[in-house]
Amino acid sequence: MAVKMQSKFGNIDISNEVIATVVGGAATEIFGIVGMASKNQIKDNLNEILKRDNYSKGVVVRQEDEGVAIDLYIIVSYGTKISEVCHNVQGKVKYNLKSMLGVTAHSVNVYVQGVRVTAD
Repeated sequence: MAVKMQSKFGNIDISNEVIATVVGGAATEIFGIVGMASKNQIKDNLNEILKRDNYSKGVVVRQEDEGVAIDLYIIVSYGTKISEVCHNVQGKVKYNLKSMLGVTAHSVNVYVQGVRVTAD
Protein backbone atom coordinates (compact mmCIF):
# COMPACT_ATOMS: atom_id res chain seq x y z
CA MET A 1 0.00 0.00 0.00
CA ALA A 2 1.20 3.50 -0.69
CA VAL A 3 0.59 6.99 0.65
CA LYS A 4 -1.46 8.96 -1.84
CA MET A 5 -1.29 12.75 -2.02
CA GLN A 6 -2.93 15.27 -4.30
CA SER A 7 -1.06 18.30 -5.63
CA LYS A 8 -1.96 20.94 -8.17
CA PHE A 9 0.10 19.03 -10.76
CA GLY A 10 -1.53 15.63 -10.18
CA ASN A 11 -1.44 12.60 -7.89
CA ILE A 12 1.62 11.46 -5.96
CA ASP A 13 2.01 7.89 -4.69
CA ILE A 14 4.81 7.18 -2.20
CA SER A 15 5.47 3.48 -1.61
CA ASN A 16 6.08 1.99 1.81
CA GLU A 17 9.61 0.97 0.77
CA VAL A 18 10.51 4.60 0.11
CA ILE A 19 9.15 5.58 3.51
CA ALA A 20 11.07 2.69 5.11
CA THR A 21 14.32 3.82 3.45
CA VAL A 22 13.86 7.41 4.68
CA VAL A 23 13.01 6.19 8.19
CA GLY A 24 15.95 3.76 8.31
CA GLY A 25 18.37 6.39 7.07
CA ALA A 26 17.14 8.88 9.66
CA ALA A 27 17.40 6.35 12.48
CA THR A 28 20.93 5.20 11.68
CA GLU A 29 22.21 8.79 11.81
CA ILE A 30 21.38 9.06 15.53
CA PHE A 31 24.21 8.70 18.04
CA GLY A 32 23.83 5.44 19.95
CA ILE A 33 22.28 3.44 17.12
CA VAL A 34 24.39 0.53 15.93
CA GLY A 35 21.96 -0.30 13.13
CA MET A 36 18.58 -1.60 12.11
CA ALA A 37 17.31 -5.05 13.07
CA SER A 38 14.83 -7.31 11.31
CA LYS A 39 11.31 -7.28 12.74
CA ASN A 40 11.12 -11.08 12.28
CA GLN A 41 14.59 -12.25 13.22
CA ILE A 42 13.67 -15.93 13.42
CA LYS A 43 11.61 -15.97 10.21
CA ASP A 44 14.12 -13.95 8.19
CA ASN A 45 17.04 -15.86 9.76
CA LEU A 46 18.75 -12.52 10.29
CA ASN A 47 20.55 -11.96 13.54
CA GLU A 48 22.65 -9.21 12.06
CA ILE A 49 22.53 -5.52 11.36
CA LEU A 50 20.58 -4.63 8.22
CA LYS A 51 22.29 -2.77 5.41
CA ARG A 52 20.81 0.24 3.62
CA ASP A 53 19.07 -1.87 0.94
CA ASN A 54 17.26 -3.98 3.58
CA TYR A 55 15.86 -1.20 5.79
CA SER A 56 12.32 -2.21 4.84
CA LYS A 57 12.75 -5.45 6.85
CA GLY A 58 13.23 -3.40 10.03
CA VAL A 59 10.46 -0.86 9.47
CA VAL A 60 6.69 -1.37 9.42
CA VAL A 61 4.60 1.41 7.83
CA ARG A 62 0.85 1.56 8.44
CA GLN A 63 -1.47 4.14 6.89
CA GLU A 64 -3.88 5.88 9.25
CA ASP A 65 -6.36 8.74 8.88
CA GLU A 66 -4.04 11.36 10.40
CA GLY A 67 -0.90 10.17 8.60
CA VAL A 68 1.30 7.10 8.93
CA ALA A 69 2.26 4.98 11.93
CA ILE A 70 5.84 3.71 11.97
CA ASP A 71 7.22 0.70 13.87
CA LEU A 72 11.01 0.77 13.94
CA TYR A 73 13.30 -2.08 15.08
CA ILE A 74 16.80 -1.01 16.14
CA ILE A 75 19.98 -2.18 17.84
CA VAL A 76 21.52 0.29 20.29
CA SER A 77 25.08 0.74 21.44
CA TYR A 78 26.08 -0.48 24.89
CA GLY A 79 26.49 2.34 27.42
CA THR A 80 23.97 4.73 25.90
CA LYS A 81 20.74 5.79 27.58
CA ILE A 82 18.14 3.79 25.66
CA SER A 83 15.21 6.10 26.43
CA GLU A 84 17.12 9.14 25.17
CA VAL A 85 18.24 7.35 22.00
CA CYS A 86 14.65 6.29 21.28
CA HIS A 87 13.34 9.80 21.88
CA ASN A 88 15.94 11.21 19.46
CA VAL A 89 14.98 8.59 16.86
CA GLN A 90 11.31 9.52 17.12
CA GLY A 91 12.01 13.22 16.61
CA LYS A 92 14.41 12.68 13.70
CA VAL A 93 12.06 10.27 11.92
CA LYS A 94 9.08 12.63 12.22
CA TYR A 95 11.15 15.58 11.00
CA ASN A 96 12.65 13.72 8.01
CA LEU A 97 9.30 12.34 6.89
CA LYS A 98 7.70 15.79 7.01
CA SER A 99 10.59 17.65 5.36
CA MET A 100 11.57 15.08 2.69
CA LEU A 101 8.25 13.50 1.74
CA GLY A 102 5.58 15.77 3.17
CA VAL A 103 4.14 12.84 5.14
CA THR A 104 2.96 13.31 8.72
CA ALA A 105 3.99 10.57 11.13
CA HIS A 106 1.10 10.07 13.55
CA SER A 107 3.16 7.75 15.76
CA VAL A 108 6.70 6.37 15.77
CA ASN A 109 7.09 3.23 17.87
CA VAL A 110 10.69 2.19 18.55
CA TYR A 111 11.47 -1.42 19.49
CA VAL A 112 14.97 -2.17 20.76
CA GLN A 113 15.91 -5.62 19.46
CA GLY A 114 19.33 -5.76 21.05
CA VAL A 115 22.32 -4.04 22.59
CA ARG A 116 25.79 -4.37 21.06
CA VAL A 117 29.23 -3.43 22.27
CA THR A 118 30.94 -1.33 19.64
CA ALA A 119 34.69 -1.15 19.16
CA ASP A 120 35.57 2.57 19.14
